Amino acid sequence: MLVDVVRPTGPYRLRLMARRGTWRGALPGERVATAFQRPDGRVVVRAPDEEGLSTARFMLALDDDTTAFHERFARDPLLGPSARALRGYRTLRLATVTQATVRAICGQLIEARRARAIEREIARLCGETVVTREALRRLSPVELRRLGLAQHRASVLVRLAATIDLERLRGYPSSVVDDRLSRERGIGAWSVGVIALEGLGRYDRGLVGDLSLVKLHAALTGRWVEGWETAELLEPYGEWQGLAGEVLVLGWARGLVRGASTDLARVARRRARRAA
Repeated sequence: MLVDVVRPTGPYRLRLMARRGTWRGALPGERVATAFQRPDGRVVVRAPDEEGLSTARFMLALDDDTTAFHERFARDPLLGPSARALRGYRTLRLATVTQATVRAICGQLIEARRARAIEREIARLCGETVVTREALRRLSPVELRRLGLAQHRASVLVRLAATIDLERLRGYPSSVVDDRLSRERGIGAWSVGVIALEGLGRYDRGLVGDLSLVKLHAALTGRWVEGWETAELLEPYGEWQGLAGEVLVLGWARGLVRGASTDLARVARRRARRAA
């Protein structure tokens, strides 16, 4: 087991992303990496080999400086309190783009816990903790359907694995990735956002349509919106939309988003259900 002691670039608080400040991440090949943050701010990373250490650094976002985000939006009327309180938060990532793609497809329009359960079952069927493109290409839509994935989503996942070298997407600009993925039927803005944040390690694409953002929008306005309308919340944050969305949701859970009322969100949802 190799050890690397890393001083993160910019503000970094692992405790905001991992319980008790201790992280454990799955690597390809049934390997595991771990990390914890010292009181002096340095992060101790352990992995089986150099490749594992490099992958763990990416998964922990240790080399991404988010100083500009926190400084730029510290006084933003909506995001400001959360950006100040959650300084040092970064989105944790998955080891492969393929795994992030599986998560994006599984998470479409179903309860989060059920989606993660299906994701784990797909990994089990692939015979590995972290799904790789090679393993995913061996599965059929019928096999995925048996795990509880809807037929059309199973077909989308198999088609993506067969037609796109998902890992190579990290080498392309976000606009190119967006264009390529959006041409696939069954891939929307939310799925692209998941792949960008958790697979590519980018902050310029938010989770448009995420239920948490829908609820936050309702808590602010008293109106239940369609998923695509949540883009209004993220648009002001430009190239930081992905990180802004996560910080907003976390801040709301901590009571840091001014004017956001959970009761107002509940009323808005009841009205939407009655009108449906």
